[in-house]
Amino acid sequence: MNDNSKYELSRALKNRHIQMIAIGGAIGTGLFLGSGTAISEAGPSIIVSYLLTGIICFFLMRSIGELLLSDVSKHSFIEFIGKYLGNKWEFISGWTYCLCWLLLAMTDLTASGIYMKFWFPNLKQWITPLIIIIFLLLFNLVNVKFFGELESGFSLIKVLAILCLIVVGFYLILIHFHTNFSVVSLHNLVNHGGFFPTGMSGFLKSFQMVIFAFVGIEMVGLTAGETENPEVNLPKAVNSLPIRIGLFYIGSMIVIMSVYPWNKIVTDVSPFVQVFSTIGIKSAAAIINFVVLTAAISACNSAIFTVSRTIRNLAQNNHCPQILAKLNKRKVPINSLYLTAAILMIVVLLNFVIPKDVFNLLSGVSSLSFIFVWLILMLTHLVYKRQNKHQLTNFKMPLYPYSDYLSLAFFIISLVVLSLDTKLRLALILVIIWLIILYAIYSFKTKSDGS
Repeated sequence: MNDNSKYELSRALKNRHIQMIAIGGAIGTGLFLGSGTAISEAGPSIIVSYLLTGIICFFLMRSIGELLLSDVSKHSFIEFIGKYLGNKWEFISGWTYCLCWLLLAMTDLTASGIYMKFWFPNLKQWITPLIIIIFLLLFNLVNVKFFGELESGFSLIKVLAILCLIVVGFYLILIHFHTNFSVVSLHNLVNHGGFFPTGMSGFLKSFQMVIFAFVGIEMVGLTAGETENPEVNLPKAVNSLPIRIGLFYIGSMIVIMSVYPWNKIVTDVSPFVQVFSTIGIKSAAAIINFVVLTAAISACNSAIFTVSRTIRNLAQNNHCPQILAKLNKRKVPINSLYLTAAILMIVVLLNFVIPKDVFNLLSGVSSLSFIFVWLILMLTHLVYKRQNKHQLTNFKMPLYPYSDYLSLAFFIISLVVLSLDTKLRLALILVIIWLIILYAIYSFKTKSDGS
């Protein structure tokens, strides 16, 4: 009788799925809700923060793309970490990446319960996360194509919301629309204290929310093993990233701060709501609440997919029980999916007893952990290039090796800057403790296996 764990994952994701998954990975609640806080800290200079982070994330995605296309028999970038940095770093990075997504999903699931109170004030906060987890688990168990269709739908909703904001905003700029504060104009980007009104300190503080907005962008790298034609579809998804960054992030920031002077934007309401309300759309709050609810569900859907595939890869490489590598007849990692959903169910229980501040802490742990994984991925790419100097590839990292060094420096500086923020100090300590625990577990496991 054949072992299901030996089956290959289904290559059912088409080009449009990959494109929309890549877009969805780059757009989340960090843009729709968190951008107001980032704007209040940095003013118009937030545009530069998004531009710099977008460039570095493009290099990150190109490095992941080159790694994946160098050996399409591998299904995840986690496997390349093991190949070029060793099993220890594969183990640490793999489980840290799982932690990133699980905590991110838990914070978004908790937020989804809060979003639903907009329409149903008396709804218990734990009910919405429970329904979402069960619904998404069932969808992911059917077929990876179902995941692709669902994520494409979520991404389309987010894209339409951003495009509507940009179109409406530029229309208001063209007609010089009058708001309660000023005339809508591009001059608002410099008329209220200049382009860097809060100085360098405010500019640096903004990177916390900007980086949080980009977490998950690398998720498209986990679709390689289930992509219909990875040699064609992955490069398309990665290369379209600069256009998405320019249009969605920078375009929306320019519009928002042209409609409202940056110092008039309130942080307790989405900037998107403020812009749509300006032209008299009374249901703006309800529309954006629906969009951010969709973004939260999308994050959970991405987490279920990402964590289940990462756990399967870890199981295949003997970093956890082999039973977690098992595939069902539809070529879906069934046991890994069940485990992922079971862990996410913890958030349902936590909603009874844990205050919201704890989830802000978990979000910080998740963001710092993502930066750690990105750093490891860039190191992996450097080692790969050094070991394969003469290997020909159609998807080379642009500006190598300077782009690699620049990206590494950016991630290291980001960790240093974020660690200076007292709000993230505890989160950083928890991440360090987590990494030490993983190192200890791996060392104990290695000694046990060798004895």
